[in-house]
Amino acid sequence: MRYIIIGAGAVGGTIGARLHEGGHDVVLVARGAHLAALRTDGLRFGTPQGVRTLRIPAVGGPREVALRADDVLVLAVKTQDTAAALAAWAPCPVAGGGTAAERLPLVCAQNGVENERLALRLFREVLAMCVWMPSTHLAPGRVSAGGTPVSGVLWLGGHPSGTGGARAAAIAADLAASGFSAPVDQDVMRWKYTKLLGNLGNALDAVAGGTDGEELRALRERAVAEGVAVLAAAGIAHRDPAEQVRLARATLRLEPVAGEERSGSSSWQSLARGTGSIEADHLNGEIVLLGRLHGVPAPLNEALQRLAGEFARTGRAPGSLTAEELSVLTAL
Repeated sequence: MRYIIIGAGAVGGTIGARLHEGGHDVVLVARGAHLAALRTDGLRFGTPQGVRTLRIPAVGGPREVALRADDVLVLAVKTQDTAAALAAWAPCPVAGGGTAAERLPLVCAQNGVENERLALRLFREVLAMCVWMPSTHLAPGRVSAGGTPVSGVLWLGGHPSGTGGARAAAIAADLAASGFSAPVDQDVMRWKYTKLLGNLGNALDAVAGGTDGEELRALRERAVAEGVAVLAAAGIAHRDPAEQVRLARATLRLEPVAGEERSGSSSWQSLARGTGSIEADHLNGEIVLLGRLHGVPAPLNEALQRLAGEFARTGRAPGSLTAEELSVLTAL
């Protein structure tokens, strides 16, 4: 199988790099300065075992690659970019006839729970992936992953249900042989809702520059408590986020990567790179949406969604939350 990594940032870049190093055919899809750096200098990929430059084919979009019947599309963009990516790739022709949407599997290697639903509108075969991977992308052409002895835990399964059959098993085997733990789980969306709860603090991490300290820890716990109450009202099953943390930490540990500083969450990285957008609408915003649908208020998640969006739109630096803004959050 050839892996087309749509969105070669922290998560996509790490998955692509590891698969490439595992001997698999990989194409990275990127844009802007990151794409230019990948084409000119290759991917500078760092792990606790060292930093190396990988020469992986890189393209800017579907017009630059001829799709094959053995391709696997791995969607690793932020949720706010999912609809545009799906629209671009779904109608692309595949060698031998048919389109990508008709013939190729699409793996959603993303935070949040909306991507699979969007994908299933267009693609016949959708696989969900719950990603637990400490990785960083802050500069063009550079990605690092601090997990060892594996770079991440990637739960994989079918969507809307099932294990995903032989295709998911084959993808999981390739990932497991390329530096990941990749369990196949027919209830993978339960893991994704669990990860969603854990991600509710991402917006706070981004605007406050972390969640250490009693006041910030209390806010994070309140955001998660709102999420738990909303999912209960919606009848959506999930596991204990602490269980997911324990499983992940039993599988990998964090170690430094030479020349790379530890960064914050994916939302923090979006602000640091000045992307102009942030995924809070699909993390905290998912809880807000479900809360409104089921009559359960989620005021802290609503405030974090709004504040993170304002930071992204106006280009405010991560960690620049003011004392006045913090007092507003704590007063909710």
